[in-house]
Amino acid sequence: MTTPRSRQVKLALAAAFGLGVIALLWLLLGATRSALALWHEIAQLPTWLAVAIGAALCAFAAAAGWLGWRLFAPRRRTFKPVEAPDRASLEARVDALASIRAETAALEAELVELDQRRASGECYVAVFGEISAGKSSVIRALAPRAAPDVASPDVDVLGGTTTQVAHYRGEIAGRPLVLADVPGTHEVGARERERIARDEALRAHAVVYVAAGDLTRQQDDELRWLHGYGKPLVLALNKTDQWNATEREQLVAALRRRYGEAIAALVPVRAGGSERFERVLADGRRESVVREQAPDVAALRGTLAAVVNGDAQALETAREHAVLGGLNERVAAAEHAAREREATRIVDRYTRRAVIGALAAVAPGTDLLIQGALATGLVRELANLYAVPVKELDLDAFLEKATLTVRTTSSVVLAIAGNALKAFPGLGTLGGGVLHAIAYGLIFDSLGRAVARTLAERQSLDQQHIAGALRELLGENARARLAHIAAMAMDARKGGAD
Repeated sequence: MTTPRSRQVKLALAAAFGLGVIALLWLLLGATRSALALWHEIAQLPTWLAVAIGAALCAFAAAAGWLGWRLFAPRRRTFKPVEAPDRASLEARVDALASIRAETAALEAELVELDQRRASGECYVAVFGEISAGKSSVIRALAPRAAPDVASPDVDVLGGTTTQVAHYRGEIAGRPLVLADVPGTHEVGARERERIARDEALRAHAVVYVAAGDLTRQQDDELRWLHGYGKPLVLALNKTDQWNATEREQLVAALRRRYGEAIAALVPVRAGGSERFERVLADGRRESVVREQAPDVAALRGTLAAVVNGDAQALETAREHAVLGGLNERVAAAEHAAREREATRIVDRYTRRAVIGALAAVAPGTDLLIQGALATGLVRELANLYAVPVKELDLDAFLEKATLTVRTTSSVVLAIAGNALKAFPGLGTLGGGVLHAIAYGLIFDSLGRAVARTLAERQSLDQQHIAGALRELLGENARARLAHIAAMAMDARKGGAD
């Protein structure tokens, strides 16, 4: 039932729409009139001038169109090759990590596996792709009689996916071949399985990327990531029976246009499965029948034969490049983590010294000035850790700016230190000396964290960036940090008392 109020709203909307249409029509008529008047005026000009004006207008329209296309046309995504270091430098970095007691067993095992696969003479092909794309079915179709080199590959009952790498040994076109069945990617809560799949893809000589349709953004990123390592990459379009011939041809053509420069070949396959159809019986009754489909991977087998029987040295070089490139990223991550741990130790050490110095002072200051010698030593050690050269003038200017930052936030620092005295049992009755010790500790902890963060991200003593991080950290009422600094103050005070 229509109420009077709703009827009024509809009438108002209709009126507004009508006025809008009339206004638009009026603008179009005005523009048309202006264009006709301009055309008439140009026609009255000398021919050479009319041609010049027309050319200028055409050039302007072409420039505007080109600019619009540059701004709004979808950018074609590029393929970036991954750079790999030489093995000697990588081994030296692994040794350096081992010397500071970082965990390097997995990195060293990767290098051993690299040598073992080279010595075996076997060609490894990783069958890679999203969960439920049909990777395992493709392998069974390619090597129906091969048994995996693990007694019983783990299978996720819910996802129906492989959860570890299984190797199927056989041969293709006379060359020993190992098909690696890896865990499916993009499974919720399975980051470790995805890492296992990616590592095995890097160890292989070639990769078959199995997809069951047009690629998603995640799959696109994955394919480009694989291409970046420079090894032969075959895109296998599985489950082709789900489209008719026209749809299949259109999809294959679109994928070839998009990934032609990244893949060695695109091969439609059917890895098996089942099909349902109706059968008419002799008495006229109809029954539904399900039967297994015969796999069709002959084209994929031929493509793999061409890949593995190509230049063996080029395949091995590409494989080694991929493994070293992946290791380079893992070593860089390990180095970053090691530096973070060492930076934390350095900051902790100077924070403890600042706390002890504040407790030892006869009359603690009320302006919370940074203790110059300690601050200089803290910044120098962190700069050395991150291999960032720091000049004396730069250091002096930085410490002056940091001191100003601390002065402007001194009330906040004292308030936070006062909260620490109240929040932790036994500190509330210790008095102003402990208050200033905690404040000094908070200053040095914040300064060290701000410097370490900036050196890691910017590879320079960026004063503006450090000042912003320092203000943020000084104003942060983080209970864990306060508890740690308050414990330092308690330990230092007990030590002094003893």
